[in-house]
Amino acid sequence: MARRGAGTPLLLQLSLLLLLHLGGTLGCASVIPDSPIVPLGSAVKASCTVQRELCRGLEHGKIRISWMLDNKPVAGSQRQGPGGTEVSNLTLPRFNQTQAKLWCFVEWNGTKQRVGMTEIRAGYPPAKPLNLSCILNLSDYGLTCQWEQGTDSHLPTSVVLKCTGKPHPLPEGPRAHCSVCCRSRGQAVTGCTPRGGHSQCTVPRRLLQLYRQMEIWVSATNALGTAESEHLCFDPMDVAKLDPPTLQSIQSIPFQTDCVALAWDMAWGTQHMELQCELRYRAPEDPAWALVTGIIGRAGTAQRCGFLFGTQYHFQMRCRRSSASALASWSEWSPGRNYTTHEKAPTGKLDAWWGFQPGTGGLLEVQLRWKAPRQREANGRVLGYRVTLSPRRRGRDPPTICNTTHTQCSFSVPTGTRRVYLSAYNAAGESAPTEVVLLERKGQPLAGLRAVPEDEHSLWVHWEAPLAPVIAYVLEWQPVTAEPGHCSSCWQIERDRAATTALIQDGIEPFQRYNISLYPLYEGTVGVPIHTTAYSQQKAPSYAPKLHLKRIGKSEAELCWEPLPVEMQNGFITSYTIFWANSITHVASATVNPSLSSFVIRGLQPSTLYKVHIMASTAAGGTNGTSLTLVTTVLDDTEIQFLFLTLGLVFVVLIVLLICFQKNERMKEQLWPSVPDPANSSLGKWVPAAVPQEPLQVFTAREPGPAAISTVTVLEGEPGKQPGKEHPALPAALPALPRPYVRQEGPGEPVQYARVGGAGYRGQRLLPEPGPRFYENLRGRGNGGGGGGAGDWGFLEEPPATFPLLQGLRIGGAEELHE
Repeated sequence: MARRGAGTPLLLQLSLLLLLHLGGTLGCASVIPDSPIVPLGSAVKASCTVQRELCRGLEHGKIRISWMLDNKPVAGSQRQGPGGTEVSNLTLPRFNQTQAKLWCFVEWNGTKQRVGMTEIRAGYPPAKPLNLSCILNLSDYGLTCQWEQGTDSHLPTSVVLKCTGKPHPLPEGPRAHCSVCCRSRGQAVTGCTPRGGHSQCTVPRRLLQLYRQMEIWVSATNALGTAESEHLCFDPMDVAKLDPPTLQSIQSIPFQTDCVALAWDMAWGTQHMELQCELRYRAPEDPAWALVTGIIGRAGTAQRCGFLFGTQYHFQMRCRRSSASALASWSEWSPGRNYTTHEKAPTGKLDAWWGFQPGTGGLLEVQLRWKAPRQREANGRVLGYRVTLSPRRRGRDPPTICNTTHTQCSFSVPTGTRRVYLSAYNAAGESAPTEVVLLERKGQPLAGLRAVPEDEHSLWVHWEAPLAPVIAYVLEWQPVTAEPGHCSSCWQIERDRAATTALIQDGIEPFQRYNISLYPLYEGTVGVPIHTTAYSQQKAPSYAPKLHLKRIGKSEAELCWEPLPVEMQNGFITSYTIFWANSITHVASATVNPSLSSFVIRGLQPSTLYKVHIMASTAAGGTNGTSLTLVTTVLDDTEIQFLFLTLGLVFVVLIVLLICFQKNERMKEQLWPSVPDPANSSLGKWVPAAVPQEPLQVFTAREPGPAAISTVTVLEGEPGKQPGKEHPALPAALPALPRPYVRQEGPGEPVQYARVGGAGYRGQRLLPEPGPRFYENLRGRGNGGGGGGAGDWGFLEEPPATFPLLQGLRIGGAEELHE
């Protein structure tokens, strides 16, 4: 029971909230604004009244009322109203929203519940419609009017076109105002209502009164007011839009004049009307139309003068009903018709410019250029130009030295010729000759010249006027390209003697460099030209130069590049920037003067890989080139040269020492001692007695052990050689061939030990002992009795003491010991 009693307040609260919600929906409270639509920015007032008897559960509790404008809390004042009601008043001093919802809440036990709502809208009164105009369509006689909407009022606005008819005649005038012409206003009716937010509509024929004045206006209405456009009073037929006339023929009259005659036909259905028409025409090069007004339409013909000879024109006409109203609508322009006027011989003089230089055979080579005559002076299509040495006289024509269709000509004239005559001709005749005086270019030059861009297709040229009086100036410009060329029309004459500026507009293109020259023309001579260069517009170069490695060391690298072609520069090169970096350090850079084409990077690390690229810059930006990879060396050129020089010196010293050693006998004896000749040893002179057979043990230096010596043979020396000093105990005669010493190892073969050749050595002396014992004194004593050592004879490093005969035995060219 206790748990049930504890849950009762929660159920009561939920029931109360439900009742409040239902009560608010059924009219528990009411929210009443002073006005649901107010001007934008004005104050808004509203009140919320809560009736206790309609809000169940709130009969005895305290009611607290609060407000919210959309989702924003706003404060109001609360009081007790009549009949037990609670009233809260709200005032918003400035309402700046075009639309918002105002909510009224009741707060009870900490919970807010909506009990009422109203919507507030704000805006402006409707704006006045402007520029009302109407056109009557003769196909269905519907009057279509259009106008311009004013500013948005932010409120629902209804727009209608109203009209009223006039039963009485109205005063005449070019444009009778409605306050005068509509004195007895009839009943206004709605002519039409625009749809879909458009600002035009059509009044049907049944509401119109043709050939009588009507009043037309536009009315716009919303909750804050009404606005009307200007009232128009006109006869609907005055604003009828007619079909255009048709041009039939155009011809020149009379011949050799600048007048033409035109004929046209009126549109169908307008023959009974009084019409006024307009004519317009222009040549293809004219920027605007020439307009002829006041033409009476019923006449069907008209004449007009002031046309250029030999020029094509385009003609059009339009008409409207001739009436007093200025609101009458013009027809559309008729289909155009072209006509070319007849030609006449060219008039005026030609602007000419020249250059000359001495030729061969006493002739003068002349380069003459001139400007084509303007259309007003050409009087048709120019067929060619003629250059003569004298003016044309009546009855005879001088010989022609140049006849061309171009505006330049090169020809030869006799030296001393200072005048030629230039004329243009067309199908109607030839112009009067223009005298060209060939003046020399040796006058005073101007002090200064500069050019600045006007736009991308023109340049302003400024100069300083010279002290001497000037007749005119000749301005010449040529595009700078890799391939030489010449523009024959890139020049102009400034005839204003006081001028210090000129505008170049002919043939100027952006990103193209131009050489500009200015010649002052004096009385009787031409000044030496002054030059400058300019761009009408610059941009970054098309590409950067390609880097080449000229040389590289361990700490520096020299780079070079070819200058960019002038067509690829797109502006004046202001600088080159070299960037280099390895994989460890940050990028380093250096700016190079644009006149240079090489650069040395210093401070590099030895044996390191670097990435290098170049950027070419103009005033409008820069362009990066491709990257070049290079690796520094371990040594620089000086160190490498020093190393090679040192090695060369060492090699030379070694060669010199070798030569010296080869020539010096003492040094040769020390390094390459003489080896005793076994053929001249005592062994070679000694004949042994019978030798008993006994074993002989020989041990090598590396591995001691028994070795069998089978044979030792001593050969006779060369014939005629004198042996050394002999021992007196020896016999005087020796056998011619030595006796071999053989030891039989067993039943097998004897093993040969050595054989001594007697042709290799000299100067050996005999042993002093008269009768040597077995193998005694076999060892020689060297050359000249010095005694042979181990280096003289021996092939064993340390022979055993039991074999003195073999100790130190060394035989050049003999066979070695075999075990």
